Amino acid sequence: MSFLRRSPRYQDARPNLVLVGGGHSQVYVLDALAKDPMPDVRVTLIARDVLTPYSGMLPGYIAGHYTAAQCHIDLEPLAHRAGAILVNDEAVGLDRDRGLVICQNGPPVPYDIVSLDIGSTPDLSGVPGAEALATPAKPVSMLRARWQAILDRILREPGLFRFVTVGGGAAGVELTLAMRHRVRAFAKAHRRDPDDYEFAVVTAGELLEDHNASVRRRFRRILKRRGVAFAENDPVRVVVDDHIACASGQRFDFDELIWVTQAGGAPWLADTGLELDRAGFVVVDANLQSVTDPRVFAAGDVASNRDHPRPKAGVFAVRQGPPLAENLRRALTGEPLRPFEPQREFLSLISTGNKYAVASRGSWAAQGRFFWWLKDRIDRGWMRRWQ
Repeated sequence: MSFLRRSPRYQDARPNLVLVGGGHSQVYVLDALAKDPMPDVRVTLIARDVLTPYSGMLPGYIAGHYTAAQCHIDLEPLAHRAGAILVNDEAVGLDRDRGLVICQNGPPVPYDIVSLDIGSTPDLSGVPGAEALATPAKPVSMLRARWQAILDRILREPGLFRFVTVGGGAAGVELTLAMRHRVRAFAKAHRRDPDDYEFAVVTAGELLEDHNASVRRRFRRILKRRGVAFAENDPVRVVVDDHIACASGQRFDFDELIWVTQAGGAPWLADTGLELDRAGFVVVDANLQSVTDPRVFAAGDVASNRDHPRPKAGVFAVRQGPPLAENLRRALTGEPLRPFEPQREFLSLISTGNKYAVASRGSWAAQGRFFWWLKDRIDRGWMRRWQ
């Protein structure tokens, strides 16, 4: 293949495939390499977190339904089975001229083909005070640690305690209801009044505006029944000490502020020379290949598909795994790549904290405990593949 260049770092002539990030798509690539090895290729995985979280089970973890082990994938045995070198480091740059992935702590890693699956990075810089006072929902490892600190704080500080979530998409609403469920159970277990804990969701648009009208109505009713305040079409203008001020003049006091708005691409991507979209994500074509550089592939949240735009959702990252694995293999062997078109509609299952969920697909919607059971079955089944 004309664009495949051999790196001089190693003595053998094998091409170097470097997987940057252990996201859902990349996990599938490792599994595919384990099942059908490429002995003529040197494979390296660069991952900041060796235990990578499965985003679909995060609300269940926050709600107390799963342990951390149940919703995290250990990349070390996966890399071992795939014959990959595991580099526990964070990528902070890409030198495309020399074919190097720049790492934060260790030496650069040479590549002939590189695949990026590093998720998204929260950007709180647009709202004064947010970076200093808010807890972003990503990266999940930091949120998990912060969540335990929040529970410890609740034990130390009896009385009124207010949670405010900024972001009214599925992730923000689901996370808020999960926190409410866990905190109320936690309070009862420690002989505290569960009504001392208040919750609010503030969003610049409508609640769950990427979902159909029935889903939005159902969640408005659920939030009202559970005493969760919400403000729609009211962007946050500033965060000051213990409150947020919105465009309408509304003020929401908080003891803990959780930030779940749409994140962007990692800042270092701006220096790579790759074409990025407005949010800083790598623009790829139907082959999951950068439109700028054929040696660069991207999948999951970090990728912005020019040919088939889709919302940022875990279901798409999971579905991109098989075509990414296939096209990486083809790029390394000089075969034509195969375009991938993700489905336009998909089953969405949004949990409500208490083993209950709202399901939707297209214009259809329903709710009940059955849909929690279904979501739990799907999530556990996916995780069993890697554990």
